[in-house]
Amino acid sequence: MATFFKTSRLWVVHYTWRGRPRRWFKALPEGADGPALLAAELMDVQGPLARVVEIRPALPQEETDYLRGNLPKNILCPTGRRGNP
Repeated sequence: MATFFKTSRLWVVHYTWRGRPRRWFKALPEGADGPALLAAELMDVQGPLARVVEIRPALPQEETDYLRGNLPKNILCPTGRRGNP
């Protein structure tokens, strides 16, 4: 059996945008300063209307759901809703 080395960590960013709760998932290299990098990226992408509530490593179940595609992945579509065909 081959040994698997995990080289990244999934982070969960809880924030508000114009007062509405949002959640964003992002994988970063293992050992990266997730809270600092993600707070800066959130400000770059969403601007002053975004307020960080919490930035934390994903729980094992959240990571499994994310990898299976069961959670939103894109900061531009934080609700994960799909448009009507």
